[in-house]
Amino acid sequence: MLSKNLKYMFSILLGFFFVMHRQPKLYCLEVNLVNKPTVSIGNRTELFVDEWLIERKSGVTHQMSAPIKREVVLVTDKAWEGVDSAYYSVIQDGKNIRLYYRGFCPEDASEKQVTCMAESTDGVHFSRPNLGMYSFNGSSQNNIVHRGVESHNFAPFLDSNPNSPSDQRYKALAGINGKLYAFRSPDGIHWAKMQEQPVITKGAFDSLNLGFWDEEVGLYRCYSRYYGDDVRAIQSCTSRDFIHWSVPVPNIYAAGIPKEHFYTSSTTPCPGAPHILLAFPKRFQPERTKLSGYKERGISDAMFMSSRDGVNWDRTFLEAWVRPDLDMHNWTQRSNMPATGIVQTDPYELSMYISEHYEWPDNRLRRLTMRPNGFAAVHCGVQGGEFTTRSLIFTGKNLYLNYATSTAGSIQVELQDSSGKPIPGYSMADMSPLFGNELDASILWKKGGNLSAYIGKPVRFRFYLKDADLYSLRTGEPLKTNSY
Repeated sequence: MLSKNLKYMFSILLGFFFVMHRQPKLYCLEVNLVNKPTVSIGNRTELFVDEWLIERKSGVTHQMSAPIKREVVLVTDKAWEGVDSAYYSVIQDGKNIRLYYRGFCPEDASEKQVTCMAESTDGVHFSRPNLGMYSFNGSSQNNIVHRGVESHNFAPFLDSNPNSPSDQRYKALAGINGKLYAFRSPDGIHWAKMQEQPVITKGAFDSLNLGFWDEEVGLYRCYSRYYGDDVRAIQSCTSRDFIHWSVPVPNIYAAGIPKEHFYTSSTTPCPGAPHILLAFPKRFQPERTKLSGYKERGISDAMFMSSRDGVNWDRTFLEAWVRPDLDMHNWTQRSNMPATGIVQTDPYELSMYISEHYEWPDNRLRRLTMRPNGFAAVHCGVQGGEFTTRSLIFTGKNLYLNYATSTAGSIQVELQDSSGKPIPGYSMADMSPLFGNELDASILWKKGGNLSAYIGKPVRFRFYLKDADLYSLRTGEPLKTNSY
């Protein structure tokens, strides 16, 4: 009798597992159960660079998106540049893209150092404007915009503060040896110190120390270099007027995150989602050497991390964002340094830049491309998987997704009440599977209903993915360009 009961129980278990295998979206065991509080996302674009929006998930993973390496856009081979040119900043000013960088640098504290500026209309072809402002080796036929020790790491940005005076349309931070100075410019070419005294004095600063206007908090932010816990590290401070700054505080990471040398930070608000800050630090391995006989130790690659408050940084991805490639000249010290800044060079393309061949005769800058809002994704393979958002409140009447699938893959979405119960007409069964590759796909259920009735009410979205990547979501109105 016992044997028959065991056989019966075994057959039931086999049947259960067979059903789970055939219908994972219905019988998927959910993990990472965390009761997160309800949040309001308004009509913001929310990127899946972290798990802030996710409450439950099963069968899906977080996956960082590697950029695509494109063409070399600049080789620093002019007499007023050289093998030590570095610390690039890229600024988009309307249709014009400006590239600032350190040129001639005989030594770190030299007053002979210069800052150069190149321009482009497409982000690919850069030219050096003949500015005629500073003489170098007896000639003013060059693109130098500043000379002095501050050129060691001159870091300009276009000030988006609506209350900034017209003669301060561009601003910059620069300086070394424990002194950062504030600069202003009406046009990005003619620069002057805002005061003779340094504005920030706590830090090492022997790196690219950058600033920008954070529209989400209404403050300027500075991210600078300091030494802490025996590593090169990143700190930040804030200011209302770009002159008076708070005491710098170190970046904070979750427990268990390894200490690593971050040589630069390349911190910037995310284009289209400025409430999320992105950073692309250059990671330095000071004790490693790859190229036999090279004069100096150390190798570098680039990392990726994000923050929603500017101080606490999410490092979901501990692997490199950009590795050195087959080119052995990228396996020597201080190469692979991401430039500060992200520009839109195509409706379907963001361009970023990374240095190569530091201290080689063809020291250069290469372009990288990324999918808009595509820095990371919730990813699922062919087996299928799902996740459910935390309870949220939105203000847009339609749901839009930035996603990509294979030709056999798909995404489905279910609207739930805050307790997790499917809302009639918006269940998974009420939506035809979505497939393709789109930046802003409008989600429709079979009965054609939009989300107007649920604006301002706490709800959840449940997603089922199969061989698919989901990069971001938002509610609101359609964008001008929404698909490849």
